[in-house]
Amino acid sequence: MSEKLQAVKGMNDLLPPDSARWEWFEETVRALMRRYGYANIRTPIVEPTPLFVRGLGEVTDIVEKEMYSFADKLNGDELTLRPEGTAGVVRAVVQHNLLYEGGKRLFYVGPMFRHERPQKGRYRQFHQVGVEAMGFAGPDVDAEVILMARSLWRDLGLTDVRLELNSLGQPDERRAHRAALIAHFEAHADVLDEEAKRRLHSNPLRILDTKNPAMQAVVEAAPKLMDFLGEVSLKHFDSVRAVLDAVGQPYRINPRLVRGMDYYNLTVFEWVTDRLGAQGTVCGGGRYDGLIEQIGGKAAPAVGWGLGVERVLALLEESGVQVPALVPDAYAIVPDAAALAAATVTAELLRAQGLKVVLHAGGKDGPGSMKSQFKKADASGARYALVFGADELAQGMVAVKPLRAEAGAAPAPQRLLALAEAARWAAELHPAGATA
Repeated sequence: MSEKLQAVKGMNDLLPPDSARWEWFEETVRALMRRYGYANIRTPIVEPTPLFVRGLGEVTDIVEKEMYSFADKLNGDELTLRPEGTAGVVRAVVQHNLLYEGGKRLFYVGPMFRHERPQKGRYRQFHQVGVEAMGFAGPDVDAEVILMARSLWRDLGLTDVRLELNSLGQPDERRAHRAALIAHFEAHADVLDEEAKRRLHSNPLRILDTKNPAMQAVVEAAPKLMDFLGEVSLKHFDSVRAVLDAVGQPYRINPRLVRGMDYYNLTVFEWVTDRLGAQGTVCGGGRYDGLIEQIGGKAAPAVGWGLGVERVLALLEESGVQVPALVPDAYAIVPDAAALAAATVTAELLRAQGLKVVLHAGGKDGPGSMKSQFKKADASGARYALVFGADELAQGMVAVKPLRAEAGAAPAPQRLLALAEAARWAAELHPAGATA
């Protein structure tokens, strides 16, 4: 017997019934995107390694430690499994000149890959939803993408998620702040851990994001980027805040919010929760006006966000949100082989009307007992069993047995319906509000 093969560590199978939760979540996301006018974009899982080195920054954790990179065996090209979605979307927009006729509102859903230590809510293959609004410079679009996330929490039934905001200003403002940061941390070098010392001259802004308790006091006393922002940057930030204030969206200004990629400028934000322990960020993003030019396109503004699907689903579970189950509307009971043709014809008619119908599948010795079929029908979660008995079929009828009682009511009685009227059953059998 061959050795049993296992999935790669940190890359998990998604099996029923959990897959139904994912389908519900993804459909909720797509419905939201349609309401806001965002179109779907799909990019390759594998991209040239220089795309991420150039786009994310050479001294980011993702590029230094976490990317799955390799050389193509045929031609030696340096390739990487995408660790995030924005860089690939920007590459596609540049390559296909998508901004030629004006700005684009885009979204994506798909797997990403980072070589991290697997833990709850953080895996080596994980999934992201992202939105990217490209070609729009105004603070109104910053507010729009932030409020899209708020709408998603509402649609999902999540309430324990709060918004944190900051502004990273423009490159010249960050350079002045960077010099002040280096001077501050050099004066307190004895407090810095090895990671902070390594980053001191390469990326001192990331030191502000440390979780080391011993460094918290020196980090809190560090120069604030907000104090280095000029009039234009402050006006942009104030305009974003004005829109959020107008719609009643609470937020906290967090001067230590810097995000993990080098491409951000001006507005940055995170949606955070206390329900997931240390992994409290469920959605984050901001403006990245320089990235399109950095990747080889004509300079254009852009703003967006990304969220981790696994993390949001974990938050739904932790918050006690009941995710609708995807169950069949009807389960077709087939007493014997003679009933199979009529049952199949009827099931196909009902499916064509939008109903979800499971047709019982028998074994090599036949369909099995009625008792075992009814157990399977009940276990499927179906609202009705359709029984194709010999006596019913002789009359051109099928027996419809309700399997679920309405709340506070007694189970409805079994009844007969004519096979010739199968197309009319859809409105009668389809649960209110269900989708095909």
